[in-house]
Amino acid sequence: MVGEALARVAVLLSGRGSNFLSLHAAMERGEIPARVVVVVSNKSKAAGLAKAVELGIPAITIPRQRSTSQQHDQRVLEVLRQHSVEWVCLAGYMRLLSPSFVAAFPRRILNIHPSLLPSFPGLEAQRQALQHGVRVSGCTVHLVDEGLDSGPVVVQKAVAIEDDDTESSLAARILDQEHRAYPEALHRLLTQEWAVEGRRIQWRGGYVGRVSGP
Repeated sequence: MVGEALARVAVLLSGRGSNFLSLHAAMERGEIPARVVVVVSNKSKAAGLAKAVELGIPAITIPRQRSTSQQHDQRVLEVLRQHSVEWVCLAGYMRLLSPSFVAAFPRRILNIHPSLLPSFPGLEAQRQALQHGVRVSGCTVHLVDEGLDSGPVVVQKAVAIEDDDTESSLAARILDQEHRAYPEALHRLLTQEWAVEGRRIQWRGGYVGRVSGP
């Protein structure tokens, strides 16, 4: 780790930013060779923005307003380029990225979703799991492609569903695992050799320091 440059990460969020805080805390503990250089939100009142300000991290709001999805994403990309961002972590960012955005950071965008993908993509994943009567759910960290929650899986954590679970109780237990899974996923991508083969990530050995990916 000594002498290795830290990867420059942008976090995109729309809400409270708890996964942003878990990533930042892991970086501060030296568990991830990276640092958050900017936080961007499409919601001016997102609690995660205020938390970024408290931590001394640039926090920027880019509302959708009347712009198209493409125009909005171009504005976000301009901010990321200004901060020399190398990786993008979505943390409750309630927008589907445009193909041009994904192409700007090929296999360098991560998302976390509260289900064991490919089961229950999209909104209200906990409700979907309860309605389907599955006995196990969890969370998935995946690379982002042009689809909805469809990119290659990096890390998954399972959570048992109890008979008396509600959406909120299940969501709380899944969130606890999200805070473990996201730092683990980013750590692995930055410290191990890997490649995407088909839809799968193939890990090619142990720790090698910071790498640029496949």
